[in-house]
Amino acid sequence: MLKSAELPECFYQNKPTLISPNTPTPKHSLYLSNLDDQKFLRFSIKYLYLFKKSVSLDILKHSLSKVLVYYYPLAGRLRTCSLDDQKLEIDCNGEGAVFAEAFMEITCDEFLEVSWKPNTSWRKLLYRVEAHSFLDIPPLVVQVTNLRCGGMILCTAINHCICDGIGTSQFLHAWSHLVTSPALDLPILPIHSRHVLKPRDPPQVTHTHLGYTRNNLKDCNGHVDISQYLQSQQLVPTSLTFTTSHVLRLKRQCVPSLKCTTFEALASHTWRSWVRFLGMSPSLNVKLLFSVNVRKKLNPEMPQGYYGNGFVLACAESAVKDLVTANLHHAVNLIQQAKSSLTDGHVRSMIDLLEDKNVKTDTSLSLVISQWARLGLEDLDFGEGKPLHMGPLTSDIYCLFLPVVGNFDAVRVQVSVPECMVEKFEYYMKEGLDTEENGDINGFHNGEQNGLI
Repeated sequence: MLKSAELPECFYQNKPTLISPNTPTPKHSLYLSNLDDQKFLRFSIKYLYLFKKSVSLDILKHSLSKVLVYYYPLAGRLRTCSLDDQKLEIDCNGEGAVFAEAFMEITCDEFLEVSWKPNTSWRKLLYRVEAHSFLDIPPLVVQVTNLRCGGMILCTAINHCICDGIGTSQFLHAWSHLVTSPALDLPILPIHSRHVLKPRDPPQVTHTHLGYTRNNLKDCNGHVDISQYLQSQQLVPTSLTFTTSHVLRLKRQCVPSLKCTTFEALASHTWRSWVRFLGMSPSLNVKLLFSVNVRKKLNPEMPQGYYGNGFVLACAESAVKDLVTANLHHAVNLIQQAKSSLTDGHVRSMIDLLEDKNVKTDTSLSLVISQWARLGLEDLDFGEGKPLHMGPLTSDIYCLFLPVVGNFDAVRVQVSVPECMVEKFEYYMKEGLDTEENGDINGFHNGEQNGLI
């Protein structure tokens, strides 16, 4: 058994290889939309999957070479445009994805014991590409680590400028489909063109966009930047699982009652807890930025198979004093208003706003929530069963709403906070939710069970 949460070293028998599409693919430059190449998204989405039984490396590599024929931009390389060095595009050159093979002296059960939250030793489960800049890292990096028990851990790093959460899920399911049903066509074919999100000429910023600011504008809150403060601290991940009963109790805190979704109730509670544990001044205005899929909000709707960034960050804003009450009505109402404001005209105005390269996402006094639940990420199956665990490889100050393997209705909330504030944050997140009228709820760390960790 593991003596600590630290993972042992990975052993690489072979150097990583480049997996290219197994048939010729188009060679061209692929335009990225303003939603794709925001500086806020210039990183890779890193997934970690634990499977009870391993899949042949040859099968995985061969099927990856086949799926890259369909998703050939992921085998290309990012670069700046020749006419605008602040604008990114994809050089679709078929160069290939990085594929690393490794072995780790650990079992699935041992990993599950420590899987309730990431730690820095997990980084060794994804091959680190030596690169001078973000642009030099291939858009797709894969590592398959076989385990002592016959299981495997699959880690992927997929460039966020190319795909969003829905797009990455679509790609991963296409890859698994070609493993389990190699003779059948893909159920969803990818749409590569991003011109459906091209800005208007000239740009028409017709709406107010609270989630953005300009680099040359001073912060109206007296230069308070909580994001900068958090990133300067020693951060550790927190991870709490909310079941249906927990969410129901949250909804009861909304008086007078509002019909709301699980996301709206849980996001309101997390926003409130975040403000409370940081001890912000009651007069400060704080924001909640949260991802909203706009594929069906545009007119016409974006085509099925669009795997680029088809989400925007909705923004709710409030004074601290109005958030820290026991009543969730205020926050839920703000979140619903922020969602309903995302009409076709609002999204088009946001795309046009981003033509101004001085505009950036305002994270100074904002909690950012990214929704990974309900995307089907936890249903990935390469032929040997669905994962025992699915989650991010690393943790950040941005909050993730994660799926819980084996419990579709549960949501795991993960966010990194300063080490000295973990207990305080978890206290506020659990407050009022750890007891039932008929008894206590037992907390535990295994996401496959129902409980508040």
